[in-house]
Amino acid sequence: MPAKDESRRIAATVRSARAIPNVDLVLVVDDGSEDNTQHVAREAGAVVVRHSHNRGKAAAMETGAAVVAMRDAPDRPPRLLLFIDGDLGDTAVNTAPLVPPVLEGTADVAIALLPPQPGAGGRGIVVGAARRAIQSMTGWTPTQPLSGMRCLTREAFEAATPLARGWGVETGMTIDLLRKGFVAVEVPCDLRHRPSGTDLRGQMHRAAQYRDVQIAVAARKIRTIGRTRRR
Repeated sequence: MPAKDESRRIAATVRSARAIPNVDLVLVVDDGSEDNTQHVAREAGAVVVRHSHNRGKAAAMETGAAVVAMRDAPDRPPRLLLFIDGDLGDTAVNTAPLVPPVLEGTADVAIALLPPQPGAGGRGIVVGAARRAIQSMTGWTPTQPLSGMRCLTREAFEAATPLARGWGVETGMTIDLLRKGFVAVEVPCDLRHRPSGTDLRGQMHRAAQYRDVQIAVAARKIRTIGRTRRR
């Protein structure tokens, strides 16, 4: 769980995540929080690592995956990685349906499809931009390209690194994995998180999302042009 300033919700999210079948380790990466996120998460039963300053979601995901790898047993296969947002609260357990497709080998990455979120103020501009970019570059059209709740194999995660920065991480990851031949599926999950509203803060959040998605997509287009020229 990448988390920043989630002290009000992180305990419920951690306790709920611990109830997911097959989960034996819940790790919270406190990405430079200014509140008590790390202490609350630890008291709720999570292993906690902390960035001394805010480095962004992608860096938190990479740190978390590295720490999990260090805790893997040498005589057992690497753990699957299930990424969960820290604000899901009691609904975090409902990410459980993401695990079986990856555990059983029918998909390399399973992405949560969320129901409509009460209070959400977006008009689908960022989602539409990400969806079109993924479709044009991979041929697959996701329903919710920005969904951050994902289960994937360690091999798939490593193939997607380095991750795109900022809010472009999910779009970049999906493009990279599909273009490398990994299989993605979307799975309905009954999740509730804190949506961005219609106020100035919500509008600024969506503007940052749009910027980061466009940067992630542009970087992958440039990479494609470079490979084509080398060939």
